[in-house]
Amino acid sequence: MSNNVEAWVLLSLALAIIIARVAVRWKLVGPAEFQLDDYLMPLAGVVFILETLAAWFVSDKYKGLTNSYMSDEERAALDPNSAEWSYRVDGSKAVVIGWSLYVAILWLVKFSLAIFYSRLTTGLQNLPTRVRLAYIILAVTWTATQLTILCSCRPFHGFWQISPDPGRFCQPTNSPVYVLVVVVLNVLTDVYLLLIPLPLLWTVNISLKRKIPLMALFSGAAFVIAAGIVRAVIIMASGPDGALAGSSWACRETFVSIIVSNLPIIQPFIRRGFKKIGLSRMMSSSNKQSGNTYPLSSRGLTNLTSRGDKDTKKSKANGAAPSHLQVSAWGSDEHLTADPQSDSKEITVVSETIVQSEPWNLDDENGHSSSTPPKEWQSHLGGR
Repeated sequence: MSNNVEAWVLLSLALAIIIARVAVRWKLVGPAEFQLDDYLMPLAGVVFILETLAAWFVSDKYKGLTNSYMSDEERAALDPNSAEWSYRVDGSKAVVIGWSLYVAILWLVKFSLAIFYSRLTTGLQNLPTRVRLAYIILAVTWTATQLTILCSCRPFHGFWQISPDPGRFCQPTNSPVYVLVVVVLNVLTDVYLLLIPLPLLWTVNISLKRKIPLMALFSGAAFVIAAGIVRAVIIMASGPDGALAGSSWACRETFVSIIVSNLPIIQPFIRRGFKKIGLSRMMSSSNKQSGNTYPLSSRGLTNLTSRGDKDTKKSKANGAAPSHLQVSAWGSDEHLTADPQSDSKEITVVSETIVQSEPWNLDDENGHSSSTPPKEWQSHLGGR
């Protein structure tokens, strides 16, 4: 498969995954309850389109030519009025744009993951603090990478200067500053994001057989880390083909990051697909539940016991809500649960395979029944 065909295929698959994610979230919580990550991920898809276009310009339009990999003699001999000169200038500009778009996509995906984890970990131990720290780390590292891309060469037009040699820092195809700063910050931020859900999943009260697939589902960033490192090595070792190799691997890494970051959310979509083709056992587990299911926020249980009576007075008996908390931050049928019979803070994971809607039967303090869930529950059911 040629680089151009591969890039467009990867783009199409990534956009399909993003559309599937939007469809799942639409079904689970509705557009009125979309969170910031539900908008950032489609934005990443738009930027991916622009990145693929930039890669196409570098490889097809400008023949992979930039101001890099030229000797002093070649630079001096090149006619400023020639097509090659024009290709090298415009190709270098396209590479600078491509680097910026590449970083923008990766950090948009990272921010989307951090926001998803904020719903996943609300009220659980010290994990919300880790997520808030992740926002700061991501903002600082994104700013650092963009400043590196835009300010590492002075004057700025040195990025596409042909003669005289502008220096390695002004050769965007293989600038050591570009490659090293971006790959180091990219890897470090991915590692930090991995450390948010994995310790929680490792300590939940489930069998190892179920724990390992869950951890694998949330460990997709490891593949992004590997792709980023491979891209950096290939760029530094590719020689004159560095522009083509860098553009191709940027699209591959972007594709991997979009896929693995959306897998935890589109699980229901995948499960239904397997069920339709008779492979439901591959994507499901025991139908039995243990304990009661609550929103991921531990405050949901407190609201139920201490403030439910007050709010049910205001509810009207004209609505219906899901009979279980399928609509949760996971976006799938995996839930964190707490055993109300125990005083411990133990967290377990249960699975539900039957999805249905039934009216809420909550009695207020006067003994009247209401089919509308309390306001506190409504906010959690919205995925907040």
